[in-house]
Amino acid sequence: MALTAKNILIIGLGKTGIATARFLAKQRARIVATDQNTGAEIDDALHEIRNEDIPVHATAYDHHALDHIDMVIPSPGVPPYDPLLVEALRQGIPIHSELEIASRFLKPPMVAITGTNGKTTTTTLVGQILKDAGKRVFVGGNIGIPLIQYCDSHQKEDFVIVEVSSFQLQWVSTFRARCAVLLNAAPDHLNYHGSLASYRETKERIFLNQDEKDLAILNADEEHFLNLSKRLPAKTLFFSSTRKVERGLSVQNEGLILSGFGAHDEIYPREMIKLPGLHNAENVMAAVMASRMCGCLPEQIVGTISNFRGLPHRIEFVGEKRDVAYYDDSKGTNAAAVARALETFQRPVVLLVGGRDKDGNFEILQSLIRKHVKTLILFGEARNTIKEKIGGLVETGTSPSLEGAVEEARRRAQAGDVVLLSPGCASFDEFADYRERGEFFQTLVRKL
Repeated sequence: MALTAKNILIIGLGKTGIATARFLAKQRARIVATDQNTGAEIDDALHEIRNEDIPVHATAYDHHALDHIDMVIPSPGVPPYDPLLVEALRQGIPIHSELEIASRFLKPPMVAITGTNGKTTTTTLVGQILKDAGKRVFVGGNIGIPLIQYCDSHQKEDFVIVEVSSFQLQWVSTFRARCAVLLNAAPDHLNYHGSLASYRETKERIFLNQDEKDLAILNADEEHFLNLSKRLPAKTLFFSSTRKVERGLSVQNEGLILSGFGAHDEIYPREMIKLPGLHNAENVMAAVMASRMCGCLPEQIVGTISNFRGLPHRIEFVGEKRDVAYYDDSKGTNAAAVARALETFQRPVVLLVGGRDKDGNFEILQSLIRKHVKTLILFGEARNTIKEKIGGLVETGTSPSLEGAVEEARRRAQAGDVVLLSPGCASFDEFADYRERGEFFQTLVRKL
């Protein structure tokens, strides 16, 4: 892909936007940058770019930003209905995500992993399995280092393991993964995509351009994936926590059985999984198959999984106060994630839900709340919206802030209960991201 002397507009000057500017400068493109936000953060980003002698022309966020532009690269999170993107489409200006540009310059084979929930855990686990097996690996994408930043390096790794978001997949065309994993597709980011059907279609673009030499890994417990598999040219393997599958991994008694991968079935001990919840068994199953595709041996895979304890803010045990256990699931930013967290516990749950709503379908939680939750505490910007949907199913309280919600939980919880922060919402009403929210929650718990 020739970028030299191309006039390229970058929309958004976050981490990905800055990494994209660096890459384009080395390709000798002419860089124009704009951001709908204004203020110190944007000024700092421009200062950082220009301090590296990267020639970039900052322009106002209006239709004139598209004057004489050959290509637009929006940062993740810029929605397809963004006025500049709509106008670019009207003018016939190509739009490519950072992921698309990076994939055109990528040398090692790529394992790409997406899903509404579990993609960070699965991506991290696959990367760790390969590293422990002695392979040279880059792990990044939607987590950590943007893929386009990696493409600026020597690229001597054996494999690239990339977490991919629906935002990045929105604008791909030639992107191709040697192994593509779609864990699940529950309603999320509907305020961005417009509908569940559109969201799923975007997620399914992870299989774009695969052929019979590639591998697609799908969740057999989601019926629409079974229909999707019939349209994929790649070899397809499934994982299931509820049924036996002919090609792939499924839970059978105390083992995980991998069928249809080689000449003989492979058996993996279920006790190797130290992460709580059936959803994490699904993440592990996907990671096993992706790692086998990359040439890792079963004994190497079992060894790494047996020592894997998960990631921060994902049903993370924080501590116990007066016989009440506190768990941080701040990464649970949609209703499906809350459901998975609730299914993890047998003890009565005091559940903290709230933040900034993403048009979440909290109604799906009704039966689980009646079964697992003794007290529901709604907090933040979305508390009243959520209360209209699920408030009153059990004892319900509200608080404008997370701090107030934790204090309310402390007051209502009794010995033997679990206090679970699983917000089902974005964090941006109070916090920069889910990490800051989770760390704040943990600080509050430690002070109790």
